[in-house]
Amino acid sequence: MMACRDTRGEADLNRLCVFAGSAVPDLVDRVCERLGIQRGEAVIDQFPDGETTIKLEDDVRGRDCFVVQSTCPPVNDNLMELLIFIDSLRRASADRITAVIPYFGYARQDRKSEGRTPITAKLVANMIATAGVDRVLAMDLHADQIQGFFDIPVDHLTATPVLCRHFESLNLENIAIVSPDIGNIKTANKFASHLGGELAVIDKRRTSGDHATAVNIIGDVRGKTVCIFDDMVTTAGTATEAARLVREHGAVGVCLGATHAVFAGPAFERLRKAEFAHLVVTDTIPMSEDAKAKLPNLTVLTVSDLIAEAIRRIHHHESISALFKEHNDHQHQP
Repeated sequence: MMACRDTRGEADLNRLCVFAGSAVPDLVDRVCERLGIQRGEAVIDQFPDGETTIKLEDDVRGRDCFVVQSTCPPVNDNLMELLIFIDSLRRASADRITAVIPYFGYARQDRKSEGRTPITAKLVANMIATAGVDRVLAMDLHADQIQGFFDIPVDHLTATPVLCRHFESLNLENIAIVSPDIGNIKTANKFASHLGGELAVIDKRRTSGDHATAVNIIGDVRGKTVCIFDDMVTTAGTATEAARLVREHGAVGVCLGATHAVFAGPAFERLRKAEFAHLVVTDTIPMSEDAKAKLPNLTVLTVSDLIAEAIRRIHHHESISALFKEHNDHQHQP
């Protein structure tokens, strides 16, 4: 990945301002360190009744502003904070506002799966655009089509190169890449193309919101080290059921990689019992030290380099897709 650099001089870089929502301040500090700038100053507070209020401490008039906020739990609080941040920047006469959303909540509600239900991903996209943002930078949306829910430009990053580099460093032998469900085949194929190994798919049946049962596997995993990749791990039902099934079919070890570590409800207990050889996530969602202690096999990778370079490129009107060209070229080498 290319290192962050200032191609238009320090005067132009001074127009760049990056603010942190309260969800991912540590990630933003790492991003700003790689950009060589100070984080924008803002006071985030609450009224006694719980209403959020934000006051910008920096003058943003005429500046290119980025506000970084994951809409992770508490989802509604973090989403509302993002909207208020955008409104604050707009009313303070920022030249351009980009919402950087490492983890986009409500993404799973992207269609009407049955009658009389909302398409909440579209609703949230409308709210963000109406608040006054000019563009969105997101990472590993649950479904690619969510980009089309926005009527403003969306730059969609993927943590695949970050995860691939780490799994390459593990020097795993005789691997198989397993998609935990039919809908994740495209993602699994990307990892299989880069890491090598055979591709297998699990037939999953969801029985409730927090439980899914893996009933069959398409492909051969006997005697192999299985690597399961997904965009997010929420209750870990899908991942742990997949691990159970591949072991029943003769896998000698199971690893799990995911971009977003939501880890809600019974996730910690399920992941601990599943005994993954390697459990790898990124810092799009903050992970407490207590959470890390519960999962000693957990590795948290940072996506700060990727986000920092994307911000730099947007600021300088450069291509975002070129960020992944080297990775894609490597995938298609014979």
